[in-house]
Amino acid sequence: MRLFGRYDGLARPIVTYGSNPVLHRACAPVTVFDEGLRRLVLDMFASMTAADGVGLAANQIGVDARVFVIDCPDADGEDVVGYVINPVLAVLEPREDEAAFEITEEGCLSVPGPYAELPRAFRARVDGVDLSGEPVTIEASGMAARCLQHEVDHLDGTVYVDLLPEDVRERLLALAAGPSGELPA
Repeated sequence: MRLFGRYDGLARPIVTYGSNPVLHRACAPVTVFDEGLRRLVLDMFASMTAADGVGLAANQIGVDARVFVIDCPDADGEDVVGYVINPVLAVLEPREDEAAFEITEEGCLSVPGPYAELPRAFRARVDGVDLSGEPVTIEASGMAARCLQHEVDHLDGTVYVDLLPEDVRERLLALAAGPSGELPA
């Protein structure tokens, strides 16, 4: 599932909260597996890296497609790097002494700046396909599991601040907007 030359794409601008309807609706399943899709995945890795992110969903660069990329450490500090097309998320049972959920700070490239504590499953898996339409699975724990959940939420039209109480969400959006009162486009 690693993509040769994955950082050879072109960085695209990140869509910010409220600036584009594609960020706030479920993305369309991918049905065409061609060079355009490969280029999208390359551009997503480049965009994620340029924005100093650990994950990116296609709608965060304005593309209505169920695709995400990840480059994020798991609970053991091992990097989880890959991409999934048409992902389906499963929250997994904890192993041995693991907690089922972890409450820790979460942020988002589409809400630049502030972070908020949010509970997420400690262990998660996504199943989907690669650029050839072949089945792929990413199973992760800790921060990488959080990232899997966060990116699938994006593809379902949910930004992490949407999961927070309204007063917290409004405060974070105001912080992200800064003195100008508008999120950067």
